[in-house]
Parts: sequence; C-alpha cells; structure tokens
Amino acid sequence: MVDYSCTRGIALGGSTVNLRTKVSIPTTLTVGEPLNIGWDLNYKNGDPARFGSPDYFGPGGKVLVTGNVQMSGSWIGVLQPKGVVDQPGKLQPGSILKLPEGISDAAHTDRPGTLKVSPRKLFVDFMPPAGEVMVNNDDPRVKYHAAGDWYELNDEALSIGDYGRDLHRTDKVNSFATFTFTGTGIEYVARRSIEAGQVGFKIDGQDATPASIDASKDADGTPTNAAHRGGLTLWRFNGLKYGEHTLQVTNLEAGKFAQVDAFRVITRELQNPPADYRATCELVSAPVSVNVTISERGVSPSPSVTGSPDPSVTPSTTPTGSPTATPTSTPTGTPTPTPTNTQTGAGNQTPRPNSTTRSTTTSTPKPTLTVTTTVTPTRATPTAPQVIITPSGGAQTGEAPEGGSGLGLLSAGTAMVTGSALGGVALMRRRAAHARGQRDS
Repeated sequence: MVDYSCTRGIALGGSTVNLRTKVSIPTTLTVGEPLNIGWDLNYKNGDPARFGSPDYFGPGGKVLVTGNVQMSGSWIGVLQPKGVVDQPGKLQPGSILKLPEGISDAAHTDRPGTLKVSPRKLFVDFMPPAGEVMVNNDDPRVKYHAAGDWYELNDEALSIGDYGRDLHRTDKVNSFATFTFTGTGIEYVARRSIEAGQVGFKIDGQDATPASIDASKDADGTPTNAAHRGGLTLWRFNGLKYGEHTLQVTNLEAGKFAQVDAFRVITRELQNPPADYRATCELVSAPVSVNVTISERGVSPSPSVTGSPDPSVTPSTTPTGSPTATPTSTPTGTPTPTPTNTQTGAGNQTPRPNSTTRSTTTSTPKPTLTVTTTVTPTRATPTAPQVIITPSGGAQTGEAPEGGSGLGLLSAGTAMVTGSALGGVALMRRRAAHARGQRDS
C-alpha cells in the first residue's frame, strides 16, 4: 500500500488530494515472462478533497494517470504504467472527476538477473473533449461592463431564432462585454438587424482579425433588409493555443445596437493533455522497493547414458597375439612358440601321416595400442595340444588310456579280424552244401 499527496492542476483551489494505492509487483520471473507492474487507485477514505473539472466541457473528457517506476540492478530504466477513464456527461468547474480503477505497464525480460523495483511519482492529467460548446448570453462567465448600459431581452419570438430566445444589447458607444473561455477558437453569435451597427473584437487585449464587423449588413456586404434575424454566427476566430482566453465585444457606433446572443467555444482535438491541468502526486508513505529475481528458462537434462560401465567389472578385451597355454598369462605382442606335435606311445611308433612336425616361427607383431588389461579367459583355445594326442580309436579326452600296451591292442585287433574271416568262409560252405542238397533231391 502506497499513499500519495497530489497538488496543482486539477487538484483545484490549492487543495491537496490524497490517494491510497495498491502496487502489485511480481518477485520471481523466468526469462521471457513480462514484468507486469500494476496500481489500484482510490481516493483516501475520509478525505473530501477530489480532483475536479477545470472548466465547462461537453461529454467525452478523460482523466489519465501515469505512474513512474524506477528499476536498478541488472537493468536500469523506468516503467510508466498508464490508465485512462472517460468522464460521464457534461462537466462544470469543480465537477468531481472519476479515476481509473488501475494502471499498468510491462517490460520484456530477456536475460537473468535481480532487479530492484521502486515506485515513484504519479501524474494525473485531464484531457478535454474535442468539439463545440454553446454559452448563452446570461452565463456568469459573460461580464457586461457599464452594466447600466446593457439590458436583457427575454422570451423573444421563436421565429427570430435567438439561441435561448433571449439576448443582451446596448446602444451606448464603447460599452463592452467580456467572455472568458477555455478552448482553441471562439464564435460570436448575434442578430443581423437594420438597427445594429459596428461591433469591435479583441482577444486577450489585442485586436483580433478581423477587428470589427457591421451587423447591419449581410455576409456579402450588402445592407440587410431583415428587421431581426437571430442565432447567426457573425464573427469567428480560430487557431488559438489551447487554454484560457478572453474575448471583448465593444459597441463602436453610437445610436446603434451592439447585441450578444451567445458564444460558441471550439476545442480542436489535442495530441497531449494540457500541462496546466496536470496534478503531481508525491509519496507520503515510506518508500517501497521490491526485489525481482529473473531466472533462466528450464534447461533440459543431459541425455542419460544407457549401460553405464561398472568400475568393478574388468573389460573383456581380445589381446594382441596368441595366448600361451597357461590361461592366466598376460598376452604380449610376441607369439608363444607352438610345441612340436610329436606322437608318443609304446613301441615308439612313427607319427601318423597327418601329424607332421610343425616348425616354430617367430613373427614381428604389428604396432598396437597400449592397453593395460588383465585378461581372464573363460576358456582358452590353444593353437597346440596340451598333451600328447591319443592313438587312433581312443577318445579325445586329453588323457592317455590307462593300462595295457600298444602291442596288446594290435594283437586283439588281429584276432578279431581273423575270426571274422573264418566265420565268413564257414557260412559260404553251408550255403553251397544246402544248394547241392536241393539239386540232388
């Protein structure tokens, strides 16, 4: 909650208007989110002073409120929250002006950091409506000098066309009337009449252009033949700077009437509110500052590694070169010589034709990457037999048969072959005898 004290401008009559406002500031943001600053505005309860209309205006006046927010820290700058509200209906001096319910502004956040946000002054402006306003001759703003020289006509015939069916007139030379107005232009409305004469005009004490007109003549300069024709614009002046001005209307011809029916006040559309209407509001409560933290957008996590290596497991690597017959040996780039395939058995038999003696060769290994690895093969596949190959007919178990000798085995095989041959001869003889018996019978 921030309290303000407002003076000057539409804080009329030298009064002070007190406001109680609520300022909303976010404290945490992500880069890319807008920094929105908002103010809720209200007159302070119990304080009768209000902003008021500075003059007479037609419908369409506006009240504009502009805030001022200082930013320091990661950024240095100013935000200016704004709000505007239309005023209902016509306004008179002192009419209470309605305030916007709130004002707001936003800043784009494009980088992380911490900001210090501090509300400062408020400015309250009034924008007058563009258009025309008619002011009758009996309006208090119209002053008649040498009052005894002027008199008023009321309830004039509707056919004459006077604005409000009334007017003021004088036939005294140099008698004048003044009208103070606020706008950018003015028109003089009166009657054309054969009884009227020369009327002079000054704006803010200076002769206007044109400086006079003859109300007894028509627009083309020919004498009028109308006895009374009212409600006519006889003179106009535009192009004034917006603000307060005074028009003076003077009877320049003795024995002729100078008449005032009405004035038309013109206000062109303005680009900016008039500076004279601006009220400035100063902080009266303790200064308020809010820290805003702007963080980076969320970053997607790094892709997870599938099958992360377990440091307790020794990598399986194929070593360079051939492993030796001992499974736990460390492989090197130099092959282990292959043992000679020599057949050993009883009787020192000559090796089988396919079991020729292999020569041991030493090759120069190719350059390899240096890898320090302890290789524990689950099953070694040596290039040479671990033990002597068993004789033909024996099981490849890697062990020599138990008991007996090679000569015994050969003898048993010879006996089996011989028995088979004799059995075959006997069978052939039986078949021949059987055949002869059949023929004899």
